[in-house]
Amino acid sequence: MGRRKEAAEEPPESEERSALAGAVVVVLLLAVVFGALFAVSDAAGILATVAACTVAVWWSVTRRVSDSSAPPPPGEDRPSCRECAGHTFVSATPSQTQKGMLIYTSAPPDRPNHTHVHIAPTADQDA
Repeated sequence: MGRRKEAAEEPPESEERSALAGAVVVVLLLAVVFGALFAVSDAAGILATVAACTVAVWWSVTRRVSDSSAPPPPGEDRPSCRECAGHTFVSATPSQTQKGMLIYTSAPPDRPNHTHVHIAPTADQDA
């Protein structure tokens, strides 16, 4: 009965290694599958390798593409300064390097090739 208490009180160290262990298992299973395909037919093994590489590249690209088509709508609390008076709002873009920050851009009416920029926390970060 004493062993059960000791086993129950130990911190779960397996959580740290679970991702690595899962990756090792997946690699070994794929090695067995591809080994079997190459043993049956060289053409089948090559086709499976090309297909797996294509899927891996597609998954990697779609995973890293952010949905920037819907930036958060600017609120009434958008930053302003004395230079912003009369500017036309252009966009509010989430910062890629500073989480929780928005990059606000505006254009002055008298300088068409100029953009005025503010970096400010999102409404969620202000509270």
